[in-house]
Amino acid sequence: MRNLFAAMLAAASCASMAQAQTGLPAPIAQAGPAFTLDQAVAAAGGSAPAVEAANAGVKAALAGRTVAGLRPNPVAQGQIENIAGSGVYRGLRSAESTAGLAIPVELGGKRSARVAVATAQLSRAELQAAIVAADVRLQVTQLYVEAVAAERRLATARDQARIAGDALRAATVRVQAGRASPLEQQRADVARINADANVERQIRLTEAARANLARRIGQPMVGDLEITLLDRLPTPVMGPPAPLPIVGTLALAAADSDLAVADAGVRLARANRVPDINVGPAVRRLSATNDTVAVFSVSIPIPVFNNGRAAVAQAQAERNRAEAQRRVTGLDIEQAVTEAQAEAANAATSARAASGPALAAAQEAARIARIGYREGKFGQLELLDAERTLADTRVAAIDALANYQNARARLERLTAPVPNGGQQ
Repeated sequence: MRNLFAAMLAAASCASMAQAQTGLPAPIAQAGPAFTLDQAVAAAGGSAPAVEAANAGVKAALAGRTVAGLRPNPVAQGQIENIAGSGVYRGLRSAESTAGLAIPVELGGKRSARVAVATAQLSRAELQAAIVAADVRLQVTQLYVEAVAAERRLATARDQARIAGDALRAATVRVQAGRASPLEQQRADVARINADANVERQIRLTEAARANLARRIGQPMVGDLEITLLDRLPTPVMGPPAPLPIVGTLALAAADSDLAVADAGVRLARANRVPDINVGPAVRRLSATNDTVAVFSVSIPIPVFNNGRAAVAQAQAERNRAEAQRRVTGLDIEQAVTEAQAEAANAATSARAASGPALAAAQEAARIARIGYREGKFGQLELLDAERTLADTRVAAIDALANYQNARARLERLTAPVPNGGQQ
């Protein structure tokens, strides 16, 4: 009678373990609306130092364009001649006082060329702000995915700790009933201790992941995360993925913008080769006769030592470098997008396999091992091995789902379009 009662307790304990093994642990019910990824990205965009720096760069470039459109300031000039001499020029009796302005006159289209350079630099700064925003989104997405994955791993660890506790109770009953060696109870106790320690480790990792996310978005994490984010997998597609166009992406637009700045620099260097003139209307007073006369002066620099050819050659070389870099960037982006597509597709395949057939096979193996252990057909080592395989498969499924989300985020970053549908 005692053995029958002990066997019934063991069977009930194992049955509770079997009911728990239905796949990945169900997400914890959320009391309120989840703090979504889009909300996290929006919060980070308002507090990220990189975004503030990029916005300051846009303001600086906008001010630079205003400065580029300003004309050169006139220069006030004053001159006194024929003083402190000898004879009739002694003292100030024959002094000639002149007061006037020297007005620079820019030639060769320098002002419009400066404005063109400043406008190209403003477009590049605006594009850089969009690039920084895309980078912030990628960083926040990766931190958010890691935080969600950490919570899923913690749920799995707690579930495995509960199962290990049930297994220990079942082994204790079997030992007390004389159906098993005390060694089985010791093994089950070791498994339970390791499972509890794993829960503690996962708690720390989860707290660290949430803290990193909170630090990035600039506000404390008080709500629940969108725990089902990892389960969003694409529909399987047969064959290689279709190539994605890179025209209009942020990465290629940045290279195009650098080339536009270099082109404007060549135009400005050529405009600077044309000498400017200074015109100087003035009024002169003759102290000897107390008469007043008008004076008009014109000065033109002579380009003997610096005729601007070296500056034009330098600007042209910079333009050629920017053009070559643009071609290199195009090739690099195409390669990176192709690799990212393959990585995302492979990650999706791994995620579907790990969270589908592989997990189902591990669940079935654990179920059979529990039934066999309960009926005395399998030993405890087989049961522990099956449970360990199931736990590893669960964690592998979570890692595979997280890897896909990260790969998808990197692909979206590479193919992020220029805001407003075109290059700025």
